[in-house]
Amino acid sequence: MILRVLSVLVVTLIFSSININSKNLKQKMDNQTIVQIHNLEKRYGKKKVLHGINLEIASGQIIGYIGPNGAGKSTTVKILCGLINDFEGDVKIFGKDLRTHELEIKQQVGYIPENAVLYESLTPMEFMEFIGEMRGLENEVCRSKAEALMNIFEMKPNLNQRIATFSKGMRQKVMICSALLHNPDLIFMDEPLSGLDANSVIMVKEMLIHLAREGKTVFYSSHLMDVVEKISDRIVLIDQGKVIADGSFEELNKLSNDENLEKMFTRLTGNTNHGEKAEAFINAFEK
Repeated sequence: MILRVLSVLVVTLIFSSININSKNLKQKMDNQTIVQIHNLEKRYGKKKVLHGINLEIASGQIIGYIGPNGAGKSTTVKILCGLINDFEGDVKIFGKDLRTHELEIKQQVGYIPENAVLYESLTPMEFMEFIGEMRGLENEVCRSKAEALMNIFEMKPNLNQRIATFSKGMRQKVMICSALLHNPDLIFMDEPLSGLDANSVIMVKEMLIHLAREGKTVFYSSHLMDVVEKISDRIVLIDQGKVIADGSFEELNKLSNDENLEKMFTRLTGNTNHGEKAEAFINAFEK
C-alpha cells in the first residue's frame, strides 16, 4: 500500500508544471495516435533484422513489446528513440516525421536502456543537472525534482556520491529518474527493471500504470513475461523481425487459451521443448 502511495507521489512530482499544464496536455493527447510505424525495416550488413513492422500506438497506453533474443526489440526501440537513423520505412511520432524532426521529437521522449551508461565521475545530482540543462529545465526545478525522485527510490543520501561507487541497481535508478526528469510524453523502456530490488520493481510497475492514466505512452520492451502481462494494455510479440501477435492479453488469450503470457510466448515462437533442453544441459556435465 505504501509503495502505491509513493508511486502516485512520483507521478505528481513529474507532472507538476514544467512549461506546460499537465491536465491540458492530457486532454489534448487523449486517444491521439502518438506513434505510427509503416513497413519498418533494418539491416546490419547483409542481415535483415526487421521485416516490415507496422504499428500504430495511441496515447495513454502501455505497450508490452516482447520477443526472443535477436528478434529486433532493442533495434526497434533505438530507431524510435532516434539512436539509429539508417532504416527503411516511415516512422512518425507526435505526427512528425522522425527523419526530419528528430530533435523536436526527442524533446518529448524519455529513454531508459537496460545498461545504464552514466558519467561515473559525476554524482547523481550533477548528472541530473547536466540532463536538465540539456532539456532546458531551470536549475532549481531540476534539483527539486531530482531530490524528490531519488528520495522515492530511497537514494537521497546518495545524491552527492560518485556514480562510480554505485551498484547496477543504483545506477538503473539514477537512469530512470533522469529519463523522467523533463516530463516526457512518450517513454521507451528497454529492460528497465534490470538490477532493481523487489521493492523498486513493484514501485516502478505501479508508477508506469499511473503514468499511463495521466495520458503518457509507455513502450515497454522486456523478457519478464509476468510483468508485461500485468501492466500492458497491449502486447506486441515479434519473432525474427516480424510481428506475429498484437492485442491485449485477453484478446490474444481468446485465440490461444494459453494459461499465461509465458506459455503463449513459448508456443508462438516455436520453443516448446524447454524440458528436453534443460535435461540435455544437465547431461552435458555428467559426461
